[in-house]
Amino acid sequence: MNSYYEKMPDGTVRCIDSEIPFEIPPGWEWTRIGNVFNHASGKQQSSSNKHGGTPQKFITTSNLYWGYFVLDNIKVMNFTAEEIKTCSATKGDLLVCEGGAGYGRSAIWNYDYDICLQNHIHRLRPCVSGICEYVYHFIYILKESNNLASVGTAMPGLSANRLKGLLLPFPPLSEQKRIVTKLGELLPQIEKFNVVQNQQDGLNRTIKESLKKSILQEAIQGRLVSQIALEGTAEQLLEEIEAEKKRLVKEGKLKKSALTASRIFRDDDNRYHQNINGEDIIIDDFLPFEIPSTWRWISLGELVADRTGLSYKKENLSDRTEPFIRVLRGGNIEDGELMMKADDVFISSSYVAPDLLLKKGQYISPAVSSLEKIGKTAIIMKDYKDTVVGGFVLMLLPLFDDEWLGQYLYYFFQTGYYHNYCRTITKKSGQAFYNLSRPKLKLCPVPLPPKQEIARIVERLNIALAGIMSR
Repeated sequence: MNSYYEKMPDGTVRCIDSEIPFEIPPGWEWTRIGNVFNHASGKQQSSSNKHGGTPQKFITTSNLYWGYFVLDNIKVMNFTAEEIKTCSATKGDLLVCEGGAGYGRSAIWNYDYDICLQNHIHRLRPCVSGICEYVYHFIYILKESNNLASVGTAMPGLSANRLKGLLLPFPPLSEQKRIVTKLGELLPQIEKFNVVQNQQDGLNRTIKESLKKSILQEAIQGRLVSQIALEGTAEQLLEEIEAEKKRLVKEGKLKKSALTASRIFRDDDNRYHQNINGEDIIIDDFLPFEIPSTWRWISLGELVADRTGLSYKKENLSDRTEPFIRVLRGGNIEDGELMMKADDVFISSSYVAPDLLLKKGQYISPAVSSLEKIGKTAIIMKDYKDTVVGGFVLMLLPLFDDEWLGQYLYYFFQTGYYHNYCRTITKKSGQAFYNLSRPKLKLCPVPLPPKQEIARIVERLNIALAGIMSR
């Protein structure tokens, strides 16, 4: 293979073989996007823009989508004559989003009038007419393959240097047009296939989820494994939990109020009672099912303490003082797991108390969210030095030191019973959001097996659920 070289602005020449991802056909060339386009960025929005210049309509990243523009919410800002020249798009320019969840989104401005641009939009003006359509598809492929974002930065995005430096496999213009035409024929067919495939995937997920919920329900009702008398009772485990809580209180790691959590007990009348706000309430009618005689009903507040995540002001996100801390929201919780997303926000560590950083064994769940996400809970699998949750997310901090119990409680959080309970203790806030009641959440009845039985339940669940989800 012949080597590839690049002449640098200072006249030096360097070999770029390590950057070349694949071979290209004869007649094609490798070039950088900055070599075939003139790049410019839009204007920064600020309060000072209200004075000087002429009011002009301009578009932001919220107007720019893959392949098209939404222009029903156009804003106005003052632009000077020079800014109008340098910060505007004209017909035929390729516009690209710089940052946020939609970084890389691109579309060609094909309107017969010019439009001013906000600073988070890149303007690529082609040096040769007719190349924008091909490059648009190239950028889309890079984004879909996760090869577009700037590297070495805390937040994903597409900086000007990264965009201009992208290596572009560049065919002759006539071949570019044939490629674009063929893509125009194939992409609608691919989209039809995607619709059918998504429907099939959705059906598979529904079946798997139903099987999972059924097995989890069997587990918390004491039907997944048999009870063994020699393993003792849940009362003994509860005594261990209480001893651990007292130790944490003595060491100053836990508030004394944790020792007075609402308790569920069976009284002389053989009925279940719960102490709620100092009042003894009979709760037999509220318990959803029978449990084995060796088990105990306990309130969730006897197992976990609760705390909300980081509260911050929107303007705090503009502080670019490093290091940065990732702030997770309810949308980061999917199927019981923690998911990092491209649109996560980052905040300077100066606004974050160290004890808010996520630690192994904790649970997180939306406190304010859509009804669909209420009750969804993820377990934290490791200590994080750079990640917290936001103020609309609830942190559940275990009051015990037992890995098997931690896994059992995690599975309990995935049950239909728990999700239904959470929905009954939420109140609607606004048009789309619901508030989860923290005091009522801690009253949630949890079926607690003996310690050794918990280990057998978790082991059986690990095997059964792994088999279901791998199908």
